[in-house]
Amino acid sequence: MSNIGGKFLNYLTVPIVTYLVGSHVGMAQVGSYSVLYSCIAFLNIVFTYGFETAYFRFSNKEGVDSRSLFQTAFTSHIISTLCFGLLLFLFRVPLGNFVGVDGHYIYISWCVAIIIFDTLCVIPLAKLRKENRPRKYAFVNLTGIFVYVALNILFLGVFPKIKTGFIHDWTSRQTVEGLLLQANIAQAFITFLLLFKEWISIRLEFNKSLWKQLWRYSSPMIIGGLAGMTNEVMDRLMLEKLLPLSQQSAEIQVAIYANCYKLAIFITLFISAFRMAAEPFFFNKSQDANARPIYARVMKWFVITLAIAFLFTALFLDILQYILGPNYRSGIGIVPILLGANLCLGIYYNLAIWYKLVDKMRIGMFITLFGALITLVGNYFFIPIYGYYASAWSTFICYFTMMIICYLLGQKKFPIPYNVKKISAYLISMLLLFFIHQGICSLTGSFIIRVFSGIVLMSLFLLLVFWAEKKELRSMPLIGKFVK
Repeated sequence: MSNIGGKFLNYLTVPIVTYLVGSHVGMAQVGSYSVLYSCIAFLNIVFTYGFETAYFRFSNKEGVDSRSLFQTAFTSHIISTLCFGLLLFLFRVPLGNFVGVDGHYIYISWCVAIIIFDTLCVIPLAKLRKENRPRKYAFVNLTGIFVYVALNILFLGVFPKIKTGFIHDWTSRQTVEGLLLQANIAQAFITFLLLFKEWISIRLEFNKSLWKQLWRYSSPMIIGGLAGMTNEVMDRLMLEKLLPLSQQSAEIQVAIYANCYKLAIFITLFISAFRMAAEPFFFNKSQDANARPIYARVMKWFVITLAIAFLFTALFLDILQYILGPNYRSGIGIVPILLGANLCLGIYYNLAIWYKLVDKMRIGMFITLFGALITLVGNYFFIPIYGYYASAWSTFICYFTMMIICYLLGQKKFPIPYNVKKISAYLISMLLLFFIHQGICSLTGSFIIRVFSGIVLMSLFLLLVFWAEKKELRSMPLIGKFVK
């Protein structure tokens, strides 16, 4: 829950940034920051090379010493991070020219620092999760996020109002992306320091045989992870490069797209919660005789929850749009498309457990690579014509295709008795209610009628779930006593 709380706090920066930064120059700098952050996301895959998932996988294997596993994985990260970080620092000028930082090569150095601190926190945080130490895990994550949010408020809202002194002189020399990157560095550094007890225990022990096993398991995740990140953030980079606009105008479009994307918060938060809990749960249950029916039940309730999150956002966009500053709301039309895309992605993550359980990570890599190809082709050919709507639809088609392929292969290699008819019925009902709402909105501009429509249609879906799942709801520990 701490990870989800942290992500929610992180989303609080959306209204902070979009309301405080509304000028064309400022919005362009927000777009530039989104591009830099996309680069950080890509490089995090290379720096961590799938060892977090490998750590969880091998911590459940018989004969693997937990101390040796931690020391080997962490030592590997320390050595590789320092080497990769030095390499990026040496090439900061050509990298800066590629992403277009306009001579601010220090931004690349700051990005490298963020990646280094983030990477060195991965295995210690995984160790806390594995050892079921939620309080320490929550404290570390939430403290870092609080620092980031607080610095956003100070840097963008408070300091610019100070007209004299050192703070004024310092702030006047900064750009928006520079301020946001410095807030990110502070967050990453604080998180690293709070894991002092974990990383101070390292003895740089390296079990070569164990490391080879970890690498064989995780190496496909590098390609798969890069392909997955292509699906998640490449659209920002391609928007900046392919839009037939000036650089400033293109960066403004990136800023609008990136912040509208974040309105899919309720789906992305639940997917994050699921991914945090699912891997340990699925691996722990993998030896149980009734594991597959449990996985099927988890999928059904997972889809129900995602459908509720989809409708909650899509039916009440007239209210939720005010999370964004006025100059960012022109992209609100892409939100339902991105909600659908993330719903498909969430189902894919649930389906994908089959190839992790049977150690067929390469299958996941190829599925994700195919999705990345769809993303690249869709964005390359259609961004110049349709702008960020091309990015939104490419994302949806990518995740939908990955979901279908993963399901079909999974049922052949590792059959799980999913209730496809019931799941499909929920998804069709969700879409039907959404399109009814869209039809009502096309007939009236009344805010009250639109919101009332959302309330009625949302209630209908909840009643449908209650009616269809009444028997199972009665058996649930907390909910059952309220169901008759």
